[in-house]
Amino acid sequence: MNNASTIIEAIKALGDEELAQNAQRFFKSGPGEYGEGDRFIGVRVPTLRTCVKAHINASLETIRTLLESEWHEIRLLAVILLSEQFKKAKGEDRTTIYNFYLTQTHRINNWDLVDSSAHHIVGGYLADKDRAVLYTLSDSESIWERRIAMMATFTFIRLNQFEDTYALAEKYLTDKEDLIHKVSGWMLRDVGKRDVEGLRAFLTTHIAVIPRTMLRYAIEKFDSEERKHFLSL
Repeated sequence: MNNASTIIEAIKALGDEELAQNAQRFFKSGPGEYGEGDRFIGVRVPTLRTCVKAHINASLETIRTLLESEWHEIRLLAVILLSEQFKKAKGEDRTTIYNFYLTQTHRINNWDLVDSSAHHIVGGYLADKDRAVLYTLSDSESIWERRIAMMATFTFIRLNQFEDTYALAEKYLTDKEDLIHKVSGWMLRDVGKRDVEGLRAFLTTHIAVIPRTMLRYAIEKFDSEERKHFLSL
């Protein structure tokens, strides 16, 4: 059955207390941390992906209820479900899933939830469309909406379209959140696999202000001498 209560009970039955405690530390759920108050059942991602296959036809209303859950793994299951449904969808169904996703960003509230879904749904939908919404998201006070904007560009990079990654990375040079620096550096690193001269130019232009974390991620695939060069600047 694909109703939300049945799915939630099935996932909770798979929980492991030790895994849950480890996840609480890993995802920084303590007071004042980025995941403050998040709760964990203790279910690994491969297990959740197996569950997705069993509930792939869940309705958007069921997924909405899953996203409202206090449990991290239930929300993660929901965004993976949405991503898999989007991949199979066509036409107006893709639009519906995309629009629904953007109404739920307040529940897509940790980095793994964003990273499991934003490039599939937001990036996938905008691949051949105007991308102004990314810049609206990038202005958000929500760290997760800002991360969604950058993570969405992962799809564009694979299409050899780098402009939005560079533009958002430039915008995020002054962002105060390390998680934004990390995702920006990650996307820049991926650009560098396809446009290494462009990446070198971006780094050289902004070397005086680029956050250290963003730089370290961006140059990860450079050889040791070039990494040392950029880190010394």
